[in-house]
Amino acid sequence: MKHFTLLTLALAVIATLCVAKTPYKAVLQHSRIRGRQHGPNVCAMQTIPGTDKKYFTNCKQWYHRKICGKSTVITYECCPGYEKVPGEKGCPAALPLVNIYNTLGVVGATTTKMYSQRAELQAEIEGPGSFTFFAPSNDAWAALPTEILDALVSNVNIELLNALHYHMVNKRLTSDDLKHGTAYPSMYQDFDVHIHHYPNGIITVNCARLVKTDQHATNGIVHVVDRVITAITNNIHTFLDTDDDLETLRTAVAAAGLTTLLESDGHYTVFAPTNEAFEKIPPETLNRILGDPVALKDLLNYHILKNMQCSESVVAGTPLETLQGTVLEVGCDGNEMTLNGKAIITTKDQLGTNGVVHYINELLIPDSAKTLLELAQGSTVSTATMMFIEGGLESHLTGSESVTMLAPQNDAFNEVGTAITEEMKTLLSHHIVKGQLSSKSLYHGQVLETMDGLKLRVFVYRNNLCIENVCIAAHDKTGRFATMFIVDKLLTPPVGTVMDVLKGDNRFSTLVGAIQTAGLTEMMNQAGTYTVFAPTNEAFSAMPADELNTLMGNPSQLASLLKYHVGDEILVSGGVGSHGRIKPLEGERLELSLKNYTVYVNKVPVTQADLMATNGVIHAVGSVIRALPPKVLSDETQTSRTVFTRTSIVRTHRQAVRKDDLFQKVLRSNTRRTISRAQ
Repeated sequence: MKHFTLLTLALAVIATLCVAKTPYKAVLQHSRIRGRQHGPNVCAMQTIPGTDKKYFTNCKQWYHRKICGKSTVITYECCPGYEKVPGEKGCPAALPLVNIYNTLGVVGATTTKMYSQRAELQAEIEGPGSFTFFAPSNDAWAALPTEILDALVSNVNIELLNALHYHMVNKRLTSDDLKHGTAYPSMYQDFDVHIHHYPNGIITVNCARLVKTDQHATNGIVHVVDRVITAITNNIHTFLDTDDDLETLRTAVAAAGLTTLLESDGHYTVFAPTNEAFEKIPPETLNRILGDPVALKDLLNYHILKNMQCSESVVAGTPLETLQGTVLEVGCDGNEMTLNGKAIITTKDQLGTNGVVHYINELLIPDSAKTLLELAQGSTVSTATMMFIEGGLESHLTGSESVTMLAPQNDAFNEVGTAITEEMKTLLSHHIVKGQLSSKSLYHGQVLETMDGLKLRVFVYRNNLCIENVCIAAHDKTGRFATMFIVDKLLTPPVGTVMDVLKGDNRFSTLVGAIQTAGLTEMMNQAGTYTVFAPTNEAFSAMPADELNTLMGNPSQLASLLKYHVGDEILVSGGVGSHGRIKPLEGERLELSLKNYTVYVNKVPVTQADLMATNGVIHAVGSVIRALPPKVLSDETQTSRTVFTRTSIVRTHRQAVRKDDLFQKVLRSNTRRTISRAQ
């Protein structure tokens, strides 16, 4: 019964949500569901302590209990259009319908009601008609600067009447009608009011949030808003053109050819850097960008969102796409609107007919407008960057040539140190590759060329993308002319064939002799894609002496053993996952695994990985690798299988008996005799 009740409740919730037509209605219905335990028509509200800000709560906000990073408390209030009845639970009574003038008092917009009377608007909103009134709350009027309020209520109240008429539309508009991006002519000279209905359920008019929505009246509908709105007559470009604090931005917009865009119809959001923001940028960086039309356009487009985002619509961090093609994290911290986590917005919600402008005091430079050196600043490759500069490679990091830098993370230098020797300079030069690459376009077997002419191979694995022994550890950072791949270690390019590498390392002298004895020298020198698990001298010494002597005296048996140590593809350590296999040149398979950053082959640990050769890769192992014994089923599993088999036999036997009985019955039946006569 309990499960049936829960199922019924769940289906009711789903059905209720499916009926919702708009984001606002969806959030309102969530709030009704959360508040239903307190009685009919009760809505759960989230309130930020110390403020008058209240929000209907959706699921995400409900569980996080935060608005703009600030903890909230849950209150329960009558849903729009309902009121309490003394002695009864919840809000069972629908509010009586009265005209708009009296509705202003019912919903608590008493200051708007008072100013409506003073401006001689009362008769109009008491009389016949069908109006929508976006009524400023009492707090909205109190927040107006004194000089603006004084100007409104003077001049025989004409300005006040005009202001109130701008808050009105000459038809009834419910929240369902307030579609995102729509505009309606107001009752003040038909100047438009601009509506935005956001996915989180917040609705704004000229960036003022509707805090009490759908308050019905006999002659229209009232929506209470959190600020007094003013008429908009200019587009965004005209707005930028008239503010001296945006002079540098205005010049940059003209140089980038974006004037037409900011004059065109649309719903843009411009984060406008002030003159101060431009002055914070190093002159050489700013001059380079201003002198490069492509970088400048990317820079400015990075400050423009494709959609209009009023500050009141932001209740949590949200990635929003820019005209430049990447995203900005638009969020909030209390009353502060943030960009990429920083409270750099100084003035909010400056409206134009085609969007909104927010002033910022820091310039946002996208990766696409940066040099390699600028891409690396403040990242996890600061050590490599410093060493590239000290190693004489700075021109590649700051120039306009098309290159890709393989930048090792800082901890890659823990073992080798940061001393700039000639050997280190050469090694660092191998990390600059010709061409501006994208990791998404790399493919297995591709060959890249470094600036000093060295060839590097690309390996694509299920779990990693590697270039020689290094694997890409983070997303690409694509600059103006160059790209940076952050890699997990220092690159060690191939220095010869597998045989050359083994001969050049004294640890493998026994193995080299064994290869020669087994007649495999030519194979180890020829072109190929080998993965060699190379036993060290100590590995051979650990074998029983008689076994080793017998092995060395039998070239055929020795060759079989050595081929079992050679895979038929190149597998660097970064391509090994928690469990994998590789096919050896002789034998069934080698089992590979990765535990605590150590690669194991047939449970033998690799003591040094990724010795790169032109025809493969070598991994040193401290033991001669043996084939793993076949897996033995546990007693419990075997018992289960035996029981299953016996049960199956019995069941089959019973079925056979039953089938035999049936066959005998058929033989004795009249049907069978009838069939025989017919034949």
